[in-house]
Amino acid sequence: MAKAASFPSSTPSPHPPLAERLRPQSLAEVIGQQHVLGPGMPLRLAFESGRPHSCILWGPPGVGKTTIARLMAQAFDAQFIAISAVLGGVKEIREAVEQAQAAASGLLAQRTIVFVDEVHRFNKSQQDAFLPHVESGLFTFVGATTENPSFEVNSALLSRSVVYVLQPLALEDLEQIVVKAQTVQALPAIEKEAVQTLVAYADGDARRLLNTLETLAVSAEQAGVHEITTAWLQQVLGQQLRRYDKGGEQFYDTISALHKSVRGSDPDAALYWLVRMLDGGADPRYLARRIVRMAWEDIGLADPRALQMANDAAHTYERLGSPEGELALAQAVLYLAAAPKSNAGYIAYKRARALVQNDGSRPVPLHLRNAPTKLMQQLDYGKGYRYAHDEADGFAAGENYFPEGLQPPPLYEPVARGLEIKIGEKLHTLRQRNAQAQAQAQAQAQAQAQAQAAQPPSPPLAKEAK
Repeated sequence: MAKAASFPSSTPSPHPPLAERLRPQSLAEVIGQQHVLGPGMPLRLAFESGRPHSCILWGPPGVGKTTIARLMAQAFDAQFIAISAVLGGVKEIREAVEQAQAAASGLLAQRTIVFVDEVHRFNKSQQDAFLPHVESGLFTFVGATTENPSFEVNSALLSRSVVYVLQPLALEDLEQIVVKAQTVQALPAIEKEAVQTLVAYADGDARRLLNTLETLAVSAEQAGVHEITTAWLQQVLGQQLRRYDKGGEQFYDTISALHKSVRGSDPDAALYWLVRMLDGGADPRYLARRIVRMAWEDIGLADPRALQMANDAAHTYERLGSPEGELALAQAVLYLAAAPKSNAGYIAYKRARALVQNDGSRPVPLHLRNAPTKLMQQLDYGKGYRYAHDEADGFAAGENYFPEGLQPPPLYEPVARGLEIKIGEKLHTLRQRNAQAQAQAQAQAQAQAQAQAAQPPSPPLAKEAK
């Protein structure tokens, strides 16, 4: 339902939620999002300009999207109309247009900001309904979304809006919120360890933290508790906190157990630890990233299908969400655990990094340089380069692709498992051909040098008469 709302609300609730009591009333009170709201940052400059513009606030829940939209209305002295894309539709959009027209044509002409929460839930026709009014300047459109606007917002509306990416709040930011809640006496004293547990549980979501604090305050008052401890926290919240916090030692112990179970080729144990983490409230997207990392680090080229499986599982979760997408993660873990293992690529990468870091910045050999201009050709760029496709078997035997004077030992050494068995056999054959070609080249160079040394010296040229 569309409704005009002043800022702050003219009819406050007699018992407003803690989130509303602590909602910032100015930019200076906003916690976090300094990458867009800090001095000199883009959204801060937009506020200071005095000229509102249509924009989309993209970020996870509880990071301040609604707060920023309300502050925009305040900064620009604009009427604030909020529409929920979950509950509203074309009718609500039409009502918002009428209210904007009334505000613009009044004695005191006033701008209007139309804020659409969860804008990605509007269909194409609903989003298109905004376009003429945004283009005419009747109102400024501000959308909030938790989904990638590139996929969920019509290109026409997206092209007329600036996208601001908001980040989950850092632990330090969430701790500031706890302090603010204590300042307004919204909760009793709380020990430091309990604060750390709470902010870890909030996982960057200020709304989740504030709702939890409100629950704790009510429970503490009823139980006569004057200080919130970790033990009491566990007792009250129970399953909400699960068996580990999201940033604590037990969390990292559990992800370590998952990774090592995959590396150790135990599908059952790997599945157990994955489900433990999902049940504990771990972000499936975080788990998807770790599964992809496992595929690259511990399976590698021994089974490239594992890499594809891990990526497909991550994409499936993005498409389906929970709980359907979690099945894809589970099956990816099972496949990775059963796949042949190799860390040869991982070791090769670390060796290459160490080599580069400990060596100087050697120039690229002339024969490997690109020569798109005549000057570069005159400077012998690309001269002597052997085009591999024109060589026998598509391989320029004996060619050197390292900088001059650099001949490191082999960086990549395939293991005798999975596809790397064949990769190792191929590389062994190529290295043998390289060695033979290089030996032949050295023999030819020595023969030429001996032939030149055996030739009699040329007689000196007579001096020209002056």
